[in-house]
Amino acid sequence: MDALSLFQFLRPQWLWALLGLPVLAWLWRRRARARSVWREAVDAHLLPHLLVAPRGARGAGAIFVALLAYALAVLALAGPSWRQVEQPVWRSRAPLVIALDLSSAATATDLPPTRLAQVRAKLGALLARREGGQVALVAFADDAYTVSPLTDDRANVALYLDALRPDVMPVDGRRADRAIRWSRALLERAGFRHGDILLLTDGADDEALQAAREAAGAGYRVSVLGVGTAAGANYRRRDGALLAARLDAASLRALAAAGDGRFTKVTPDARDLQALDVLDADGAASAAARGRSARVPQDDGIWLLPPLMLLALFAFRRHAGALVLVLVLVLALGAMPLPSYAQASWWQRPDQAAHVRIEAGNRAYRAGDYERAARLYAGVDSAVAHYNRGNALARAGRYHDAIAAYDRALARQPRMTDAIANRRAVQALLRRQPPAPPQDQRGRTSRQPGAQRPGESGTAAESTERRTPAQRGQGAARAPQPPRTPPADARTRQAAEAAQRARMDEALRRGGRGERGKPEQRRAPDDDSRVQRERRLANEAWLKRVPDDPGSLLAEKFRLEHERRQLQGEVER
Repeated sequence: MDALSLFQFLRPQWLWALLGLPVLAWLWRRRARARSVWREAVDAHLLPHLLVAPRGARGAGAIFVALLAYALAVLALAGPSWRQVEQPVWRSRAPLVIALDLSSAATATDLPPTRLAQVRAKLGALLARREGGQVALVAFADDAYTVSPLTDDRANVALYLDALRPDVMPVDGRRADRAIRWSRALLERAGFRHGDILLLTDGADDEALQAAREAAGAGYRVSVLGVGTAAGANYRRRDGALLAARLDAASLRALAAAGDGRFTKVTPDARDLQALDVLDADGAASAAARGRSARVPQDDGIWLLPPLMLLALFAFRRHAGALVLVLVLVLALGAMPLPSYAQASWWQRPDQAAHVRIEAGNRAYRAGDYERAARLYAGVDSAVAHYNRGNALARAGRYHDAIAAYDRALARQPRMTDAIANRRAVQALLRRQPPAPPQDQRGRTSRQPGAQRPGESGTAAESTERRTPAQRGQGAARAPQPPRTPPADARTRQAAEAAQRARMDEALRRGGRGERGKPEQRRAPDDDSRVQRERRLANEAWLKRVPDDPGSLLAEKFRLEHERRQLQGEVER
């Protein structure tokens, strides 16, 4: 009953195609009559007595199969659904470009203490409370300049708020149209086809209205937050002239209407930001989609394709059995479990197959299965694969093989610094390997004739298995220990391997940090402290030379940009 209650067609418009069933049946029958060779040689009144019934039955069966296949195809296209599945809710993260008026009018005191102070606090609240979506900050006066490009890090944008003041602008003015066009250019260069532009100013002219219409036509909504009061207040321009600044709500409302946006005035609380719908990057439509997932109907029309394919086999007069056999074989092969690397070699490009093997090797390496990781890396002939294989072999105690793997990586990429550092670290470990302890009288450590000694050409792992913990700590050979039982000897070998791998991990870690010197060549503690102290003092001296005034940096940045635009003729546009 649940399936019946949930049953629906996701694309019910396709059901209109079922009206073509009678037409197809009539056309089929008419074509069959027209193709009858007897009609050309026998009179019409004699045909009912000459045509046998089985042929007509076969024709009716063919018509039935064809019409059934047509009906199944139409139902599959209509999208039948009788269940629901969990699906993450996709929400568009609309970017927001904030364009702030930094003309001399920002110093007006009709919004105490000043308009600029109120705007800074409002933008701080907006950046702190906004959910998702990239944000950019633009300052404008006579021209518009980028304070912060589009970014997901809203805290980074908030760092510039205290540095915003009218004296950072190269030229004073009130060009809201340039601010809108510059904000639109930021969105277009970032690849966004839709986005929001929030303009903070006290008035707009005809040029600003035209720029808002153009932005709305391109898919960018322009909203306005009015700054100031209708009574206004006086402010002093840069040239010393005393002017009055008032909020022109009518022109700003027209500007928002031209930009398909919203308009509101600055309020002490967050009602203005909520009215502008800029706190949520998803917009007002996301109110019903706050959850992480939702149950949506599942398109089950795919289950009608297998019977449709089987009915299609009847369209072939011959070799229908062979086609059925091929279909069964394909389905059987598709159901067979195959290893991932085999599937990659069949269905993926060589570079994709290599990527799959490297990822599998990385998982084995992180799991501590270094032997398997080395085997997986060995199947890829690249500098990264050989380098990773060298690390896995070194962790497994096969140091000579690790050096050979590093050599192959360096042959592919001679300047691979990590491979050079790790190769030196492994060589240093091999040089620090002490000779094997003497053989005891019981012959437990005796070697077969012709076997290699650990210190000669065998691997470092063999040498490690024959060293006691005291010998590993001092790096020199000691007298043989008293005979032990096999379990104790096994524990000794395991402890030796663990200690040796710990030293290998430390060497690889030092090598990965970029230390190119030999690991055993270390500075004395006094030298380390002296070098660190000198480095710290040098860094502090350089930091003192860096200006820490963001406003000065913005002023210099805007000045250089203004001069560049003047040279290129971009100021008057």
